[in-house]
Amino acid sequence: MSRHDWTRFDAMTEEERHAAALADPDAQPLTDEDLARMKPVPRVSIIRRALRLTQEEFSRRFRIPLGTLRDWEQGRKEPDAATRAYLVVIARNPTAVAEALAPAA
Repeated sequence: MSRHDWTRFDAMTEEERHAAALADPDAQPLTDEDLARMKPVPRVSIIRRALRLTQEEFSRRFRIPLGTLRDWEQGRKEPDAATRAYLVVIARNPTAVAEALAPAA
């Protein structure tokens, strides 16, 4: 059960909802300048979930320290540029990365 009374919201038109959102000083839309300053960061949690791996499995398979992985997923730290590139490679071809990191036969 929701703690909020949504009756007022439900009674608003889409235009009224949009105007109310824009009137909220804490929820202003990003400007083009804001977007230009932002660095695209691969979302490791999305990559990991897409591969259906636990944090422990992802950490072990791709040789990323578990604590580091958790810091990224919880937003305490961001991957550096080289790691962001590594995450893109994992996202695009996880099998090749896992095979490259596997012990030699």
